[in-house]
Amino acid sequence: MAVKMRLQRHGSKKRPFYFVVVADARAPRDGKFIAKIGTYNPLTVPATIQLDRQKALEWLHKGAQPTDTVRRILSFKGVLYLKHLLRGVKLGLFDDAAAMVKFQAWHEEHEANNKRRTETHKTKQRQSREYVPVVRKVEEAPAVQAAPETVSEEGTTEA
Repeated sequence: MAVKMRLQRHGSKKRPFYFVVVADARAPRDGKFIAKIGTYNPLTVPATIQLDRQKALEWLHKGAQPTDTVRRILSFKGVLYLKHLLRGVKLGLFDDAAAMVKFQAWHEEHEANNKRRTETHKTKQRQSREYVPVVRKVEEAPAVQAAPETVSEEGTTEA
């Protein structure tokens, strides 16, 4: 049986909310699933992702194939990087402790970047909400004064 890790849509019209599930590839999108491993809400900025890293890793080791979107979610949460490190441990390139140290360092840097992005977004939101008057006072241009007409010696008027 082919097993896929994919999104299952919930939420109302134009307000999507997804469960990250492991399901048989032949099952319908919102149908029967084997296990629920997380949630994904694309409407928040940044998108809210809750994922059970251990369950996702177990299913990847069992051979579950993630869809493109779920692959990006797993990559963002570090599951694919952790799988990569564990493969290095299996090949004898380094031990478990070194792999966990590398993953923790990556995770801390990743969380700091996410926090920075969130703060940047919040400050931009606050700046866009500043009061901007709808009607602005129009500065009046000084009226052009007509030059007095002068009569020349020849009898014609000049402006």
